Amino acid sequence: MWATVAGLTGFYVLRYGFGAPDMALYALFGALPLTLFAQVPGPAEQRTRTFLAVLPAGWALVTAGTLLAAHSWSAACGLFVVGFTASFLGVGGPRLGGLAAAFQLYYLLPCFPPYAPEALAGRLGGLTVGILLTTLVDRLLWRDEQPVPYRVLLADAVDAVAGYCASIARLMTGSGSSGGTGGGDGEAADRSGARRDQEAAYQALQATLLSRVAPTERPTSASLRDRACYDVRAAVRHVRAQLDRLLAGAEGPDPGAARLLDRAAAALRDAGRVLRSGAAGPHDDALAMALSSFRADRARRLAGVTALRLRQDSVVQAAATGALLAGEGARIAFGAPLDARWQWPGGPFPYAELRAPSRWWRRLRLHLTPRSVLLQNALRLALALAGARLIVGALDLPHGFWVLLTIISLMRTSAADTRGALPPAFLGVAVGAVLATLMLVVVGDTPAFYIAAAPVVFLVGFSVGPVLGTAWTQAALTLVLILLFAQILPPDRHLPAMRLLDVVIGGSLGAVASLLAWPKGAGGELRRSVVNFMVRGAEACKAVTLGLCQGSGSSPGPGPEQGHGIGIGYGPGRGHAGNHSADPLRPAHAAMLLAQAAHTQYRTEHAGRDRAAPPWETAMQPGHHTVSGGELFLAARRNGEGPDVPADATTVLMTLADRVADDCLRATQLVRSAGADVPELSGPYPAAESAPLRCAVAQAQTRGPDADPAAILLIADTEAWLTGVAHDAARVVRTAAR
Repeated sequence: MWATVAGLTGFYVLRYGFGAPDMALYALFGALPLTLFAQVPGPAEQRTRTFLAVLPAGWALVTAGTLLAAHSWSAACGLFVVGFTASFLGVGGPRLGGLAAAFQLYYLLPCFPPYAPEALAGRLGGLTVGILLTTLVDRLLWRDEQPVPYRVLLADAVDAVAGYCASIARLMTGSGSSGGTGGGDGEAADRSGARRDQEAAYQALQATLLSRVAPTERPTSASLRDRACYDVRAAVRHVRAQLDRLLAGAEGPDPGAARLLDRAAAALRDAGRVLRSGAAGPHDDALAMALSSFRADRARRLAGVTALRLRQDSVVQAAATGALLAGEGARIAFGAPLDARWQWPGGPFPYAELRAPSRWWRRLRLHLTPRSVLLQNALRLALALAGARLIVGALDLPHGFWVLLTIISLMRTSAADTRGALPPAFLGVAVGAVLATLMLVVVGDTPAFYIAAAPVVFLVGFSVGPVLGTAWTQAALTLVLILLFAQILPPDRHLPAMRLLDVVIGGSLGAVASLLAWPKGAGGELRRSVVNFMVRGAEACKAVTLGLCQGSGSSPGPGPEQGHGIGIGYGPGRGHAGNHSADPLRPAHAAMLLAQAAHTQYRTEHAGRDRAAPPWETAMQPGHHTVSGGELFLAARRNGEGPDVPADATTVLMTLADRVADDCLRATQLVRSAGADVPELSGPYPAAESAPLRCAVAQAQTRGPDADPAAILLIADTEAWLTGVAHDAARVVRTAAR
């Protein structure tokens, strides 16, 4: 309905009301790319702004196409630039990515003969009418139901993890849920409830995977909101990982830990309300104060502490810190200024104070590598379109525009998917061509029939096309094009055959291009990207641990003991010389984003799936844990400020980091070999046998009042982070073995 009214109103008014067929054609093709090929996200007001922003871009593209149509080589060069740029700008998020096909089509139509620069004014006028009509119809007429906003999906996940956190808090009180009917029964009921909440949290977080979110709602742009929402999900996923560890081996009762987890659950529920309402709301320091209090309590009761309690308290603290970051990220996403406690170079929200151009440039620069599937897609399509334009010019094909339209509509990100799309498309075009030929023979030059039939075919064909598939859509498109061109040019019974020939040529060229340029699509890149992410994560384990032991955190800023009350610092120390601007997590973070982009595209591809592939989300979890946990440590230990880690503790921590990194690399080898060889890992890592924890306990017992609590807690927290990463690596191996 929307496409029919927007596309045909301007065409009929200009064709029959003003007798301007050229303007009518450009009004039609000003509207159709936005209604049939583009995916414009957001509410109506936001879409209106997007459509109006498209107008000047459309003017520039039609002008370029008109002027470059003088020669095939100039038109092809321009098409390569436009095709690549429009497609590659999709790295900026769904708003630009959804408009790529529209931008390419605005250049395509005028870049074919006749070369008529004198017609430019009429073409721009027609395009303007088409885009403005599209904007108006979009605001006034009913549209398809919009997908669930990502912020709502994320709010559901945050709420589910909050419920899980509250369940673990109840479990750690040690009181049971059955009143006086028996502690054992009460604990069993609490544990059973916690497992139900664990599954609910897992399912809610799975729903926020980018590969499972509607393309128009994916938070993949460089905007402040998308970046912050991405960080909220990472923080909440980190919280869930810590809760899983507590559920598996918590030692209770621990009222202090239970109170902190209750406060963390409340903070997560507040973050969920922010995400759901879209308003930042007032700032609440309750969780930060609870973290500081919990840490101070840990420092006071180090005498006689066990290794298991040291690790458990570290895991509880990591969960609460993740909740703190999730709340701050949710507020940043909806306009709140960055809180003073995070305003230092190298903080966990480095983009919050960057200008938009800087954020966009960083996102584009990240994907300027041959390993980016988004760059591969842009180059593949640009080369296919430019090559097809040269061939069309060399063969002097009439209606060569249809060749390139076919490439845009049928070319997929892998050779297998492209081949799979061609047979139904060819069948649909053949059926449409036969019906169109019969129609032209029977009806002849009767304009009234074409005028009346076009809206009916348009409405019926494109309304049920998404349900009935590619064959139906291509048949409907063929009939619509013939009906419209019969109103501009004298009816030609050979036109349907030309349409079929052009589609076969365009589809074949697209298949060849897909076969020659990255034929496996994301399936070929995903394994390499995930392996690289796992390797970079293993390297980061050792680099971050070394930085913590040597006091070489990221960048200067006030410590939490100096007034901000974040509650995740380790107190001031003498500091150490070092390169404070270096970020040991930068390579792992960049590899993570490239792997995520490859995985998101992989989930959209259907043919040629790798049956030996592991669950990719599980394979990436050790790297995610390394990045999220490492960021928390670097956020807490800035400019080398913090306690001196004794030499013996440094030795055992680095030994543990080497062991964990080796386990991660063994899991990486399993992913690289497609499960052909399941390695044996060095784990498990029981707390009672942990050398760093035994070292920390010995420090607390032998030095007594002279022991540095901050150093002991740093040892315990680093050990808990590393063993958590090792736990995720072991899960990769267990999953592959099953």
